[in-house]
Amino acid sequence: MKLFDVYPLYEVKPTRAKDVYVYDDKNNEYLDLYGGHAVISIGHGHPHYIKLIEEQLNKIAFYSNAIQNPLQQELANAIGDHSCLYNYQLFLCNSGAEAIENALKLASFHTHKKRIIAFKNAFHGRTSAAVAATDNSKINAPLNKQQAVTFLPFNNISAIELELSKGDVCAVIFEAIQGVGGLDEPKEEFVYAMEKLCEKYKSCLIADEVQSGFGRSGTFFAFQRYKINPHVITIAKGMGNGFPIGGILVHPDIKASYGMLGTTFGGNHLACKASLAVLDILKKENLQEKTKSLELYFRKKAAKINHIKKIKGRGLMLGLEFNFEVATLRKTLIYKHRIFTGGSSNKKLIRILPPLTVQEKHFDYFFNALKIALKENK
Repeated sequence: MKLFDVYPLYEVKPTRAKDVYVYDDKNNEYLDLYGGHAVISIGHGHPHYIKLIEEQLNKIAFYSNAIQNPLQQELANAIGDHSCLYNYQLFLCNSGAEAIENALKLASFHTHKKRIIAFKNAFHGRTSAAVAATDNSKINAPLNKQQAVTFLPFNNISAIELELSKGDVCAVIFEAIQGVGGLDEPKEEFVYAMEKLCEKYKSCLIADEVQSGFGRSGTFFAFQRYKINPHVITIAKGMGNGFPIGGILVHPDIKASYGMLGTTFGGNHLACKASLAVLDILKKENLQEKTKSLELYFRKKAAKINHIKKIKGRGLMLGLEFNFEVATLRKTLIYKHRIFTGGSSNKKLIRILPPLTVQEKHFDYFFNALKIALKENK
């Protein structure tokens, strides 16, 4: 049987990984500055992470959500402690796209409305409503396009009020730092206006923190740069350090009822233990705070390279924008210098999403390699 060929693949076959390094089948070492789409938050193969998962595997790995799983409440308490969002409610699922689906469904239940407002260059996932709210027509099938979604530019307050005033919008969904879209951020006054307008017109505000959450931006959630209280917050990726887990945090104004949401595998014992290990390590190693000094160091190094036209993002969710498309440059970094980086819908931008255990010496290595690669790609 052949694999369904939907991914263009680099000619690299990883066989093992440790902290910020990945090793291929020829034992070549690669510096991982992409973390598998920002998934690897605490480094590959962290001993505490492995220990907790192994211990849980020897007890019970999975059982139905029809019975009690105290690890779910333990995880809810830990996320509350890290985020200081103590009064929110946690629903666990399996992935970022599933978190988005649940968030949008919950907003529609709560408001009895169905239209969604999303933003230009948004990426929220590849499943039904999530992909409909993603600003990429190439990955939207006719089935998905039946969803009622309006795309607006960031920072146009009058445009969002005009749409909300029509009275049929269940949710406004936004990324405080756009991921796949290219690291753009809304202005502070726009974020506050969004929240006020959602309240005025009885629509839900959804903060998509699938990529930016769990300390990557320098705050636990990227939206926490602002003093807002979204109705729903979506989480996944770095939450499990590679173990599939996602979830939503739900504002106390939204009331639960039996059958409203459901999942087979979401919040299973192993997934909860993986996420608890991530939170342990974030706290013990002070990784969230370290992202701030690492960002400053990264920006200082990047500012010395004339080819870089703009440095975007926050914490360890960063982008380097050039005045040319970077696909060839990224291939040079992978194949000649053995460094993983990320692309985006902005073809002139390299995304840097390393494990939060990255150090200054790793950025030194990257920027030295980048200088050489830029000369090689003249």
